[in-house]
Formats: sequence, C-alpha cells, structure tokens
Amino acid sequence: MQVLAKKFPSAAAVTIMDLSVEAETFGSPVAFYEDDVPTVTSKIVSDQKTVEALAIPELEAKRCGVYLEAVRLAAEKINDRPTFGGMIGPYSLAGRLFDMTEIMMAIIMDPDTIHLLLEKCVKFLTAYALAFKKAGANGLIIAEPAAGLLSYDHCHTFSSFYVKQIVDAVQDEEFFVILHNCGNTKHLVSSMLSTGAKGLHFGNAVKMSEIMPLIPEEYLAFGNIDPARSFRSGNPQTMFDQTWELLASTANYKNFVLSSGCDVPPYTPIQNIEAFYAALDKFNQTYFRK
Repeated sequence: MQVLAKKFPSAAAVTIMDLSVEAETFGSPVAFYEDDVPTVTSKIVSDQKTVEALAIPELEAKRCGVYLEAVRLAAEKINDRPTFGGMIGPYSLAGRLFDMTEIMMAIIMDPDTIHLLLEKCVKFLTAYALAFKKAGANGLIIAEPAAGLLSYDHCHTFSSFYVKQIVDAVQDEEFFVILHNCGNTKHLVSSMLSTGAKGLHFGNAVKMSEIMPLIPEEYLAFGNIDPARSFRSGNPQTMFDQTWELLASTANYKNFVLSSGCDVPPYTPIQNIEAFYAALDKFNQTYFRK
C-alpha cells in the first residue's frame, strides 16, 4: 500500500479486497493459490438449525486481524491521503456461508432463516467496521457484489437494509463509507442510496453516464473502467482512450470520481495503470484549467 501510494496519485490508499476473509473467520473452508485470490470452497450452513448454531467469531480469528494491522500501519505511514479498509457486505457474506445459488432460492422459500443469518453477519461486520475505524482508517469500502443479482425489492430487503445498519454505526464527518456493487445496478441505485453510504462504487456492467443523473450532488459516485478487459488485457493506448471517454461522458458531474470498476487483477501491466493516470492528468489539464 505504501509503495503504491508513492508511485500513483490515487485519492486514497486501500487494503486488498479479499472476499474470503470474513467467511473463513466464520469457519468456511478456503482454497489458497499462488497467483489468484483465495476462494471459499463450500457452504457451512444450509437450514434454520445450522444457522441457529452458527457462532459469531471473534475479530482476532483467522486473517481479519492481519487486515486490521495493515490499516493501522498504513494510516501511520501514509500521511498524504486517507486510508480505507475493505470488507465484504452482509448479503455477499451470507451467500458464501449458505452457498450463492441456494441463498437465491432461500430468500423466497425460507426468508426467516436468511434474515437470521444476515443478522449474525451484520453483527460481526459492524464490529469489524468499528475495528477498522479504531485502527486509524479514514473510511471503509463495503463490497456487496452479490446484491447485484437481486431484484430491487430483494436487494432492499436482504442487502441495503443490513448495509445501512453498518453505515449508521460507523459513518460520521471523519469516517466515509463507500458501498461497492459491480452488478447491473442501474435499477438498484435508489436502494443503494438508502443505505446512507456517502460513496457508491459501480462496476463496468453499467454506464456511468446513465448512473450519474441518479446520484444526488452530496454523494460521490465511483467507476468504472473494466478491470479485466481494460486494465489486465488492454494496452496503454486503449486504456488512455477508454479513460478519456469515461471522463468526457461524466465531466459535468462534480461528484464523479474516476476508478476501476472492481479490483485490478494480478499481473496487470504497470504501463496500463500509468496510462490510466496519464489520461486523468491530461483530461484535467485540458478541461479544468483555471
């Protein structure tokens, strides 16, 4: 994080987003790879009985403590920009514990069980968010990609309602929460706004030119260069052109913040990242001269 902060003019320093961490802390089995992110391999709850028996873990269990220590060190050593922690959202965590396909059926067939599971997820995630704040983070990114698979009503009921509880517990004038959902979220914007998170982060499944008119001026909206096809598999020229095009399409919105649409993958050519920032710098010089 410190090396990246020195090399690139990012608006903030952010921890690695690993969506297996919290599930592993609950007891989920996780597969580790040399050149890819860890992955949850199987569910650990399947019905009301197993959800009732599921214990809410301590924050120090497994790898959560490592991320909290990373934020503490980053906040201590990176002094020219804010430091953000990152964690999974409640519905996305519940899906890893229950199985993503099965939870989609259970929210219809057995919603009470899923609400109980979500209550346990939120209790843990709220404590985790408060721990990031205590460790010195200036904000938090909550990654809730699984909610992008839901209808508006289900997103509101099984995701946004619970995200709001976390936001209400931690966000204030000195701690900023960003809600990330990289799904096809155009129909979910008002539900995402209902969480109270002051920043909304969008994936490349949507067009920011269509999203920005839906975002009130007092909220920030982040997005959304394709992390796989552009950052990882593109070249510096295509990255520059796509970044410029996105900036041009959102230039009238002061609350737009340029970003990748999701995590930048391993083995992304450094030249592509440099082209991303070069396009931003040149665009600002061209369009926003005093």
